[in-house]
Amino acid sequence: MYAAKIVGSAVCTCKEQRLIGLKLLVVQPISLLTLHEEGRPVVAVDAVGAGESEVVLVVSGSSARQTEVTTNMPVDATIMAVVDHIDVNGKKIFEKYESNDRGRE
Repeated sequence: MYAAKIVGSAVCTCKEQRLIGLKLLVVQPISLLTLHEEGRPVVAVDAVGAGESEVVLVVSGSSARQTEVTTNMPVDATIMAVVDHIDVNGKKIFEKYESNDRGRE
C-alpha cells in the first residue's frame, strides 16, 4: 500500500468488459513524510469515489483485486481510501481540510 495524489484520469472507449463503468484515475505516488512525488504515475481503479487532487491510498498486485468493486477483475492498482490526515511522530504532515498544503514547502 502506498500514498498517492490524483493527478488525472484515463478515459478508455474500448476496454475489457468487466471494467465498463469503473473510473480510472492517474495517481502519482508521494512520500508520506514530505508529500513530494516519488516514482512514476500509474493508472488505478477508483473503488471509493476519490476526486481530483486528493491524497489517496493505493494497493497493487493481488491486493488490488480484493475490494468489493474489483474482485476478480484484471486490475493491478486500486484506490481504496481517501486520506483525511497524516500524522507522523506527533507532527501533522497533511490535513485534507486545511486551506494550505502542509509539507509542500
